[in-house]
Amino acid sequence: MAMSTRKPRPTLSLPSAETRDEGYVRSQLSGPRARRAAEKRAAAPAPATATAKTKTPATPTASPPRPPARRARSDAPGAIAPKPAPAMRRPPPAAAAPTETADSHDGLIRLSKLMSQQGIASRREADEWIAKGWVRVDDVVIKELGSRVKPDQKITIDKSAKEEQRGRVTILLNKPVGYVSGQAEDGHQPASVLFVAANRWDKDDAPQRFHPMQAKGLAPAGRLDIDSVGLIVFTQDGRIAKQLIGDNSEVEKEYLVRVEGTLSPADMKRLHHGLELDGEALRPAKVSWQNEDQLRFVLREGKKRQIRRMCEMVGLKVVGLKRIRIGKVILGDLPPGKWRYLAPQESFA
Repeated sequence: MAMSTRKPRPTLSLPSAETRDEGYVRSQLSGPRARRAAEKRAAAPAPATATAKTKTPATPTASPPRPPARRARSDAPGAIAPKPAPAMRRPPPAAAAPTETADSHDGLIRLSKLMSQQGIASRREADEWIAKGWVRVDDVVIKELGSRVKPDQKITIDKSAKEEQRGRVTILLNKPVGYVSGQAEDGHQPASVLFVAANRWDKDDAPQRFHPMQAKGLAPAGRLDIDSVGLIVFTQDGRIAKQLIGDNSEVEKEYLVRVEGTLSPADMKRLHHGLELDGEALRPAKVSWQNEDQLRFVLREGKKRQIRRMCEMVGLKVVGLKRIRIGKVILGDLPPGKWRYLAPQESFA
């Protein structure tokens, strides 16, 4: 029996996963079937995974969302900011309220301010009277708040306004130690609580009759420390308040101050003029010895704890302070804790 001459089938050796590619497979296959298979495989489109291996992506597949284009351009280093859109045209604003100075282009001044300057009423009172129709300018009734007039125009007020003004009270109190001038603070009561019928001085001969409603709108016209005693004024009259504590007040206040320490002639001159408080020069004061341990101060201003701080600057310690006069009104014999009305014939200036 004759031996077969059929050639053995070539053996296919597969490469490792790292080297398995089409060129290598084609080199290992032989025969028409293998060539057709290789050609068919070469003609097929490349899988997406192969493309991903051969191409480097431009951006990460999980990149965060981009911010708005406008913000990206303005935030980028060295970028040129986009040109802002043209603003919408608005109608011209209404004319601004005129200023309150008389040196404006029209030479006018607010009526309530002029009334205050002329001592007719406080600005608040003036506004109240204007709203009620109690104010005339050159015999014309003015009812509109904020009205402006010429400084030389004639101002007259209605009888009702005069009667109301006469009804406003001003009281004089001899404040004891332990009470504050204004609102209650640190557990201490305001001196205004002493304004009750039982505390009226029995020697007060003013014609006013006490009524609890008089306490409404009663405000201190000046300071007096909690440790200080003496004359303090409470008033409903804005004219008096301005006269006593206004920026341009020239009304004198007189104090007796008991001190400890030694005062040189040079420091006495500094008390007269040359000291500063809170970075501001003090107005000239009158200071003299009342006796061996008591000074007399006359001031035309009233900064917080002014006399005590002045004395500290020259090496003195204040151990007692009493106000005995405001303008032409004196404390006199008014007992501590008692009050009286400002008499009709009395005035501070």
